[in-house]
Amino acid sequence: MNRIVSVAPMMDCTDRHERYFLRLISKNVLLYTEMIVSEAIDRGDKKKLLSFNLKEKPVALQLGGSSPKLLASAAKIGEEFGYDEINLNLGCPSKKVQKNKFGACLIKEPKLVAECLSEMQTKTKLPVTVKTRIGYDDVDDYESLFNFINHLKSTGVKTFVIHARKAMLGKFTPKQNLNIPPLKYEMVYKLKKDFKDLEIIINGGISSTHEIKNHLNKVDGVMIGRSIYHSPYMLAEIEKEIFNNDNVLSREQVIEQLVPYVKNEIKNGTRMNQIMRHTLGLFHGKTGSSFWKNYLTKNMCVRDADVQKIDHIMDKVKLAPQARSAG
Repeated sequence: MNRIVSVAPMMDCTDRHERYFLRLISKNVLLYTEMIVSEAIDRGDKKKLLSFNLKEKPVALQLGGSSPKLLASAAKIGEEFGYDEINLNLGCPSKKVQKNKFGACLIKEPKLVAECLSEMQTKTKLPVTVKTRIGYDDVDDYESLFNFINHLKSTGVKTFVIHARKAMLGKFTPKQNLNIPPLKYEMVYKLKKDFKDLEIIINGGISSTHEIKNHLNKVDGVMIGRSIYHSPYMLAEIEKEIFNNDNVLSREQVIEQLVPYVKNEIKNGTRMNQIMRHTLGLFHGKTGSSFWKNYLTKNMCVRDADVQKIDHIMDKVKLAPQARSAG
């Protein structure tokens, strides 16, 4: 599994439509689902929750939960659906997640987490990985992080994605937890030095290929989240600079190839706004970005969007680069 660069699991962002869109831009990055709760998989519509287009691969399924039995069952089902990796979320700090006893609050319970990971690995042949933070509340020293990772390592897990911020449980909103706790990259670097046999992926506040290259000198991989969602075409630069792949689609070609997917999804009952909202940032930083965003916002990112407008989207793509100079 190539984890040199991956796109982080993000709630309400990395759904199957976003992943299909991103895969048109990048053939090499590893993509993740939104966190899906193991209990929901156990009780809910598995096809609705887990189905995806094979063109999205490689894709990792991120699970949330604290029941070894339910997580193991969800991991097995994830393998059956064709995912390439199963990841356990130990990083989400939201109050709702804490109330249901999963996410970052589980850093407090390494024994339970180890039980979950061990049970999951008995039910799937896929790699089981962990995404966590460097600590929580006042527990943010390196020794505690080392002991936590060392305990989980004993289960056989070999890949750890480390968000280089601690989680402030119950004190900050999820948005504040993404910005206020300081980034401590050095702690993640030290983990790699101390656990040379583990694959250590760094996450948090990374927004350029230059930063990616710097991190890759010290860890095994880099995970990027919000920067990609707000500026998805950054993946084209990553393809060229990190993977030495110059065979990438232009922004116009990306939309051209997305149109048949949109039309097919609409036939199957998907609303157009559910897909096109993910493309708002395609022209980020380029001439015509505002034109593109305004057009989508008014015409394609509304609940009752006129589906026939997808037939004319390429005309708008061609107009976008001219919009600023014309204004």
